[in-house]
Amino acid sequence: MNGTLASPARAGGRTRFPKHGARRLLVAAGALLLSSACSFAPPPAVPEPVAELPGNFMGSALPGDYESREWWEIFQDPVLSTVVDSVLAANFDLAEAVARVQQARAQAGIARAGLFPALQASATATDQDTPANAGFGEQFRKLAGGEDGALPGGFQFPDRLAFTTYSLGIDFAYELDFWGRARNDARAAGAQYMASESDYHAARIGVLATTISTYFEIVDLRHRTELARRTIDVLLEREALTETRYDRGLVTSFELYQVRLDLRNTQATLPQLETLLTDAEGRLAVLMGGFRGKLDAILPDALAPVPLGDPVAAGVPANLLYQRPDVLAAGLRLDAARFAIGARRAELLPSLSLSGTIGVQSAQADGLFNVDQWFRNLLGNLTAPIFQGGRIRQNIALAHAQFGQAAAAYGRTVVTAVYEVEAALAALANEDRRHALLVSQRDEAQGSVDLQSERYASGVGGYTDYLDALRTLLNVESTLSGASRDLALARLAVHRALGGEWTAPPESLEGLEMVPVAESAAGGNARNSEGSR
Repeated sequence: MNGTLASPARAGGRTRFPKHGARRLLVAAGALLLSSACSFAPPPAVPEPVAELPGNFMGSALPGDYESREWWEIFQDPVLSTVVDSVLAANFDLAEAVARVQQARAQAGIARAGLFPALQASATATDQDTPANAGFGEQFRKLAGGEDGALPGGFQFPDRLAFTTYSLGIDFAYELDFWGRARNDARAAGAQYMASESDYHAARIGVLATTISTYFEIVDLRHRTELARRTIDVLLEREALTETRYDRGLVTSFELYQVRLDLRNTQATLPQLETLLTDAEGRLAVLMGGFRGKLDAILPDALAPVPLGDPVAAGVPANLLYQRPDVLAAGLRLDAARFAIGARRAELLPSLSLSGTIGVQSAQADGLFNVDQWFRNLLGNLTAPIFQGGRIRQNIALAHAQFGQAAAAYGRTVVTAVYEVEAALAALANEDRRHALLVSQRDEAQGSVDLQSERYASGVGGYTDYLDALRTLLNVESTLSGASRDLALARLAVHRALGGEWTAPPESLEGLEMVPVAESAAGGNARNSEGSR
């Protein structure tokens, strides 16, 4: 805590301190310097693997800095961009993460309040009427020597004592933070708050990654469903042709059975694909914070993102310490645990607190506006722990154990982050090679279809050969569709492993927009819930 001192008054170019104030000012200055210098928090430290990060990622062939902002634009798919924008505006998981950030921000503010004096306004009116032969009145009469109510000078002591007092004041309380307990508690809460913000960014990346993954799943399932329908049409035609040839004795019953078995197997996959597609579309609608009707208005029938397997510039592993929100959050929680140790150690030492009241007091209400009626009460309280059954020592041991836990979690998070980046880079390169091989296979299958079509048109080849070639092409295209999805997900995994800011940070964190519900409807829902129990 940085203390600031008010400038002393000057007269004639010389510094003039108020009467009896020089010593107080020096004491206050010493206290502020001491409070700013004392802290029992351990010095910053990181686990050994964090200090020995490799210089480069294995498998990163493309040099350069990592670019994360709206990286999905490389797919050249405006529908995907629209879906991402919709999810950022209405996702429930993000709204929940925002609420957690707001809670941490409030907790940090609560902890920081301990660094400042507490002020409280008070207004009291006291009306007291007591018998004179009891309490203070009886003691006063005895001291004055009037046992029968008569006092010296002929003054008659009253039978009752009645008085009214009005007062206005400001109460204050402040604990001087000599040993940094409140300051370290505030720093720990601040680090936790910043960690919660990193958690929000991690949740934001997680939601976007799930959205993009689900979108490509829908693209793949829609394409494979269409290919399955086309394959069924080809097999139905192939079955009819084989039946005709079987009736003429040109093929055996086993060949006819094989064709029908192939047809039934393909027909059986179609309901499964449609179920998977319905599920994926429903999950995307939930990510968008709505129902499937909202999804139908955004997703057209044809979705065609461009699959890309180009390598990604990953930068260096050291960038992950501030680039990945989960790594950053783990580091901040390590700092919070370090500051907590300092706060718990400070509880072993004496504490000095000041409290008091200053205000005005009068027997009449209008006297409260007379400044000559001022009063003050000041109290200094110095306390030191002597015996508390080991509570403070155990709190310190607990803080050290929590620091060790946070250090292990931080080291594991950093090592895991480096591994995930290297694994994702390798997977992207492998999926790119696989996709290229399937594209080549698709081109060969297309060439075979074209050849069989020309042979059939010229009367050299049979129609059966053309249908078989077409069926092979459709199977290869279905496999290629899955490979395109896997290639997109591999690129997604690289960006998720590298972290960074995928979108511009929001100007403010806002939670869910709530809609008022009629009290009768809410009560009916509650009654229905109770009835169900």
